[in-house]
Amino acid sequence: MTTAVEHSLRALVVDGARDGSLGPGAKLPTERALVEQLAAPRSAVRRALEALERDGLVVRQVGRGTFLTEAAIGHAGGAPADTSPTEIMQVRQLLEPQVATLAARVATQADLDRITHALAVGGEAADFESFERADATLHRAIATAAHNGLLMNMFDVMNTARALPVWGNLKRRTSTPELRACYHHEHTDIVTALRDRDPDGAGTAMRGHLQHVADSLLGRT
Repeated sequence: MTTAVEHSLRALVVDGARDGSLGPGAKLPTERALVEQLAAPRSAVRRALEALERDGLVVRQVGRGTFLTEAAIGHAGGAPADTSPTEIMQVRQLLEPQVATLAARVATQADLDRITHALAVGGEAADFESFERADATLHRAIATAAHNGLLMNMFDVMNTARALPVWGNLKRRTSTPELRACYHHEHTDIVTALRDRDPDGAGTAMRGHLQHVADSLLGRT
């Protein structure tokens, strides 16, 4: 579930990228300044920054601060606010199986290690929020492993739709522990194919997983 603080922080980043006041590599205000600017507790600001870092909008460097990434510029022209869950799933089903297919061919061992770690975190997730965070991290790690900048930009624009309230509310309403366990098993099949360097298997596993997600979210089961 996307919080109000995260929405506000995303808006700050996107607006700055759109009006040119924030460019790639620009340093964001300190946590203390964001607490004041967003009128939010520091813990909520930290969680929001973690979410933006997970989505590739910012990078945080210990002792230096938080910096805007190239991907954030693409988000300035991200998913329209009225994008429907059906539209989101249509684009995911078109894009992500091909991403997985390419990743199986070109992923480095470091990529596969990050993907495997994200899978493990998802398997240990005890509630909706932690599973959603792990799910987003896993899918983005797979996209990153494709090593294609243009494809990554397309993925990031699509991924902005995950922050829309209509998406988060629908995911929360339909989520159950049993469904999350099933998704984890499907994620495991995807990762196994990636680690086996099986492009067809990775694409097929991703396609099947996203069909299940679409059916569950849109009431087709």
